[in-house]
Amino acid sequence: MASDKEKDKKSPRGDQPQDESRRRFLQYTGTAVGGLVVGGVVGGLIGANNKTGKKAAAPSPSPSGSPPATSSDRDYNQAMMFFNQDQFQTAEAAAERLFPADDLGPGAKELGVAFFIDHQMASAYGSNARDYMLPPFYAAEAYQGYQLTFKRKELMALGLDALDEYSRDKYQNKFTKLTADQQDAVLSAFEKNDVTLKEVPAATFFSMFRGLVLEGVYSDPLYGGNKNMGGWKMRNYPGNQMSYYDQIEKEGLVKLTPMSLSDHLTS
Repeated sequence: MASDKEKDKKSPRGDQPQDESRRRFLQYTGTAVGGLVVGGVVGGLIGANNKTGKKAAAPSPSPSGSPPATSSDRDYNQAMMFFNQDQFQTAEAAAERLFPADDLGPGAKELGVAFFIDHQMASAYGSNARDYMLPPFYAAEAYQGYQLTFKRKELMALGLDALDEYSRDKYQNKFTKLTADQQDAVLSAFEKNDVTLKEVPAATFFSMFRGLVLEGVYSDPLYGGNKNMGGWKMRNYPGNQMSYYDQIEKEGLVKLTPMSLSDHLTS
């Protein structure tokens, strides 16, 4: 059996018993781990609340009669970063013709695809930051993909301005003011390479734009498109689930409510 002297043994600091020191260690490390898991800002609040004894403020209720905002609503960025107003409106109208709203779900405009494209052009992707862009330049084979001197954001701006210019020449109005059939005809002319752009095949612009439209429809809402995960819901795609542990042994097709990356950041 331990002697009374051993029971009263002090910690190496000599100012508190070992059991108390151990409890304080677990308390502080628990707070620190919580901060790492939840994130720096939230973790800092947890630590502060533990020290002061104050409780974290409850989230403010949503306005009467309106559903609480989801994380995709809160984090959806509706701010232009690259386009001017005319380019944004042209991109929005062209994207809607490529992915129109119908009985199955929303179109590109409602899903915010133009914002997705705008944000991509303002990013390192739009500047071809990871591509080799120095001369000499040679005519590339079709299978070699993008091999132009223009950066993607330059090609995007050039192409959207050309959509308007071509529309004015052919229909005496800018692209956004054309009928749906006229807009389709303009886009078809670009797809078939019937339009001359400055040192750029019109079909190259159309192909890039079409690809970005589809990416914007099905991207995570954190990147500006797929607002309210409408693109995923049309496909019954579950999004970014952290785990399928609870569903893996269930019989039949399991339909999950889709989750965005931002849901995990705020949960």
